[in-house]
Formats: sequence, C-alpha cells, structure tokens
Amino acid sequence: MNIGLDMMGGDFAPLEAIKGLKLYLSTAPQPARVFCIGIQEQIISILHEHEIDLTAIEIIPSTQVIGYNEHPTKALKEKTESSISIGFQLLASGKIDAFISAGNTGAMLVGAMLIIKPIEGILRPTIATVIPKLNGGTGVLLDVGLNADCKPEQLNQFAMLGSMYANIIIGIESPKVGLINVGEEEGKGNLLAQATYPVLKENNQINFIGNIEGRDFFNDKADVMVCDGFTGNIILKMAESFYDIASERKFENDGYIKRFHYENYGGTPILGISKPVIIGHGISNAMAFKNMLIGAQSMIKNDLCATIKHKFAN
Repeated sequence: MNIGLDMMGGDFAPLEAIKGLKLYLSTAPQPARVFCIGIQEQIISILHEHEIDLTAIEIIPSTQVIGYNEHPTKALKEKTESSISIGFQLLASGKIDAFISAGNTGAMLVGAMLIIKPIEGILRPTIATVIPKLNGGTGVLLDVGLNADCKPEQLNQFAMLGSMYANIIIGIESPKVGLINVGEEEGKGNLLAQATYPVLKENNQINFIGNIEGRDFFNDKADVMVCDGFTGNIILKMAESFYDIASERKFENDGYIKRFHYENYGGTPILGISKPVIIGHGISNAMAFKNMLIGAQSMIKNDLCATIKHKFAN
C-alpha cells in the first residue's frame, strides 16, 4: 500500500507535512509506505531533524511548486515537475494508491478530473465533508463546493456516493439520507429540491428519509445530507467558524466543540473518481496531515473506489 504525500502543499510546508508524517508513522498500527514528493534540498534536512526513518518512506524529488494563486489548468500543464503534477502522474501510473495534498485546491480538482478521471457512469464527482453529531456520531455532507449548480440526477448520485462513504469508511449501517430543504414536507423548496425529492424517493439503493432542515444538521435525523455545492459550501464554512468562535470565547475545550476543528478530519475526499484523492486545508498542521494519511489508508484498505465502480457499472 503506497500513499503519495505532497510535501510542498500548505501554508506551513514542508515542516507540518513532515511532522504529520512522523505522527502517522509512529502511531499507525501498520503504516503504508509514503512517497514524499517535494524539493529534495528543502525536505531532506527537516526529515533528518525530525528523525524520520528514511527506509520507511520514498523520496520523490520535484523541482517546482504550484502556488495558490496560479491558474490550475495552466499550472498543471506547464509545471510538470511540480509536486502536485508528479503526484498525479504516480497515481495514474499505479505507483501509488492514493494522493494527498494541501496545496492549490483548483489544481487538485483539475488533476483529479483530467488525469485520474471520473468513474464511468458518474455525471459529476463530488467533495464531501464530515459533520459532528450531538449524539457522538458522524454525518456526511455533500456536495460542499465542487458543483455550485446541480441537476436532480447529480444529487441522486451524490446521495449514493455519500451513502457508500458513510457505510464503508465511517461504518454506518444503512445510512439515512436526507435532502437539505427549507421544510420537511414533500413539495417544499426551490425547483431543484422539488425535482430531486421524487428521484431520491424512487432510488431503492439508498435509505431516503425525506427532507431535512438546517436545524437537523447536528442531530441524528440523517447520516448523509445532500445539497448542491453552493449551499453545501456555505454550511461548511459556517460550521468551520464554530471552533474559531468557541476559541475566542474560551470554550474550545468542550468535547463537542473540539470535534469541529478541521485537523480532526484532515482533508476532503473527492468521491466519484477512479482512485483516492484527498484535498487538505491550506492551513493544515501536523495532526491534519496525519489524519489525511489515515483517511487515505482507510480508503485504500476498504477499496472504496472499486466498490463505487461496481455499483455504477450495475
């Protein structure tokens, strides 16, 4: 099992990536082999400083970095020796089984779509995030920004992808799917919500429980919460602010509030592409990188992408 890690992605690269790598290697019961992709002269001294066992990793030299403000498609095309480009090349060739980066989000999305490509039958891949539940459980919200405008058929596929992720990775039996809306009754909402409801209702491959409202995000009414990426991104950014507000008011040590810290989940998986790709937050710290590596390992071990392929092939 091989995981590619972009050492040059993130505001605090490569230091936090290396610290996260050390945490992962020292705590994971059976760590995967990590391919560390980065500018060698910048990472090698820090690897030695943090006493990383070089026999447990593979160093893949790169000579370029894609910056946050660069045009994603142009950068991937022109910077073929960047850490992100090399990571996708390794993933496409099968030399690694998953790829992680906290670098340019646009470049990661373009690479996933154009180099790794969507699974056959998938209309549009989606990005999902986990939502802490008050009962101690975990929910899945999607889409959270990849698809601002959607059709009912796409939301139907998001529901299926989210259900598989919730079941296979989180371990929720028969996850309950809710359509985010402005009311519980069938027929509520805008044109998209009204058209999507009957499609989800007729889908016997998901456990659809109907509409859910904003007040239901954190209770156990639904495990998988489905919406367009415009709505989902607003919800995600609002939820992320909870921890910051709590920190300002000295409530960040509350057990539930702690679960809103981004580092607990590491990154966001792209669902619907043929191989595991995880996008990290630009401010990712060591704990976030460690959890991204754990998440990638879980996706590989449970063969999530193959399960999705099989489901949509049928």
